Amino acid sequence: MSEQILVIDDDADLVRFVRMSLEREGYEVASALEGADGLRLALEQPPDLILLDVLLPDVDGLEVLGRLRVNPGTTSVPVVLLTARTDARDRVRGLDLGADDYITKPFDIEELLARVGAVLRRSKAMRDLSPLTALPGNFRIAEELHRRVAGGRPMAVIHTDLDNFKAFNDHYGFMRGDTVIKFTANVLVAAARDTADASCFVGHVGGDDFVAVMHPDSVEQFCKTVIDRFDDGILDFYDPADALRGYVEVIDRRGERHAFPIVSISLGVATNLRRTFSSEWEASAVAAEMKEHAKGEAGSCYKVDRRAR
Repeated sequence: MSEQILVIDDDADLVRFVRMSLEREGYEVASALEGADGLRLALEQPPDLILLDVLLPDVDGLEVLGRLRVNPGTTSVPVVLLTARTDARDRVRGLDLGADDYITKPFDIEELLARVGAVLRRSKAMRDLSPLTALPGNFRIAEELHRRVAGGRPMAVIHTDLDNFKAFNDHYGFMRGDTVIKFTANVLVAAARDTADASCFVGHVGGDDFVAVMHPDSVEQFCKTVIDRFDDGILDFYDPADALRGYVEVIDRRGERHAFPIVSISLGVATNLRRTFSSEWEASAVAAEMKEHAKGEAGSCYKVDRRAR
C-alpha cells in the first residue's frame, strides 16, 4: 500500500507540481489550499506525512501544526514545514511545536523528495521501536524472522518472558515494573553483545515478552548469561524486607493474601538444526512452546527444542 501524503499550501501551481512529483515517486497525495480544509482532511483520515505551508490565508500554519499535535489521531504524523520565512526564530518555533523538518521556498524538488523519504523512513523506524526499551517491536521482529527463515541458514529463536511479574507489578506498581522491563532489556542486549554472533538480534514484543534471534552455536551461552545476570540483579528492585523473605504478598479480589516468589526469567529456544521452519510463525510458535516448558520449572530456566521432524 502506497504511503499517503497531504499537501497544505495556498499556491495552487506549487501544489500541482509537488503533487505530480510525489505521485511519480509512488505516493498517494491529497491536497488543500487552506489551513482549515487541510486540518479537516488530516483529522478525518490521518496521512503518513503532511507538507504544511507556514503562511496560509485563513489559519497560520504553525497554529495548524499545534492543533495537529494535540489531536490523538495526528499527534505522531510527521510534518515537514514549507516556509518562505528566512528568520531562524520562525523555523525554531516550528520545530519546537513538533515539526519534523522544514524546507525553505523556493526549493529544489529533488531536495523535497529526499527530505520526504528521509522523514518517512525515520518515522517508520520510530513507530516500530518500543517506547519503553527502544528495542525493535513486532514489525521488525517479524521481518527479521522472515528474512532468516527464508535464508535457510542455521538460526535459533529465543522467546523470553518473566515469571511472577504481574504479582511484582501489583505489589510495587507499574512504574517499578517498568524499571524491571528495562533491566531485562539491558540484560538481553548485553548478553547478545557478548556472544560470538555479531548478527544477534533482540526485539521487544511488548510487556515482559522479548525475542532474540542468533546462530545456534551461541544460544546456550546466551541463555546462561541472561539467567546469571538477571538473577544477580533482580533483587535490587525489591524492598529489602521482601528480598530477604524471597517473596511478595499480594491480596486478591476476595481479600485473600498470596505469596509470590522473586521474579525469574524463562527462555524457550527453537532451532532449525534438526527441523526446517516453513515460516516465521512456525519458528516463533515452537520457541513459545519451549518457553512454556521452561516456565514449568521453578526459578530462571531455559529449554531448547531438540526434536526432529
